[in-house]
Amino acid sequence: MNLTAGRRGARAARADGRRDDAGGGAGAVVETGARMPVLPPDHTQAILETTKEIAALLKTSGRPFALVGSVAAYAYGIPVRLQHDTDFVLRREDAETVTELLREKGILVIDPPEDWLVKARSGGEEIDLIFSLAGRPVTTELLERAWTLPVDSVHMPVIDPTDLMISRLTALSEHHCDFGALLPVARGLRERVTWERVREETEGLPMAAAFLYLLELLDVIPSAGGAAGEPAGAPGAGTAQGGPGAQPRPAAGGGPE
Repeated sequence: MNLTAGRRGARAARADGRRDDAGGGAGAVVETGARMPVLPPDHTQAILETTKEIAALLKTSGRPFALVGSVAAYAYGIPVRLQHDTDFVLRREDAETVTELLREKGILVIDPPEDWLVKARSGGEEIDLIFSLAGRPVTTELLERAWTLPVDSVHMPVIDPTDLMISRLTALSEHHCDFGALLPVARGLRERVTWERVREETEGLPMAAAFLYLLELLDVIPSAGGAAGEPAGAPGAGTAQGGPGAQPRPAAGGGPE
C-alpha cells in the first residue's frame, strides 16, 4: 500500500472542502462550500480610549456636545460590544470650531459626502461628529438634557436616555431594521426613558411603532393606554441613575471638568 499517495489524497480532499468516508457513515460527505460568517473584531477598549481622548478635546472647545450611539448605551450600563466607531453630537454652528481644534491636535478630519456629520480618525478608530441626528438638527435643548456619566472613568455628557431611544427608533427603516440590537438597549433603559415622549416623537413611523408594540408584548413597557409618566431618574430628578458613579447632569454648554 502506498501510504504517501494516501496522505496526498487525503490532503487534496481536505483542500477541496470535502470529507469522503467510505461506507456512508455518520461522517460520510460533508460539504463546506459556505464560509462561516466572521464577526467584526471587538474594539471595545480601543473605542473607549478614543472616546475619552475626543471628549477631553471637546471639553476644551467650550462648545456643548454629548456622546451618542453604542458608546452612550455602554455608559448607561448596557452590555454592548463596541465594534465600529464612537459618536458625538454637536450643533451645526459649532462644527467648524470643533473640527479645527481636532486638526490642531493632530486628529485626522475627513469631510464625507453626507452633509449631516464630519468624520475623524484617531488611534485607528473612527469618530463621527454628528449635527443632524436621524434627520433632526442637534439643538441646544437636546444637549442641555444630557446626563453626566463616567465612560471608562472619564466623566462626559451623554445623551438623555429618552433622546437616545428616539434617535435609534427614528433611524430605523426598511433597509435597516435590526430589532435584535435595539432590544437590549430598550430593556436596559426602560425605567429611565419617558416612553410617552418616545411615542409622540416617533408617531407615524411604522418601524418605530412595530418596535414599541413588540416591547409591549414582551412586558418591557406598558401599553400606550397605560404609559407611565416621568420615570425614576428622568430630567429634573437631579442625578442620573444610569450606572455606577453617575453624577449630576451637566449645566448647559458642555461637560464636567
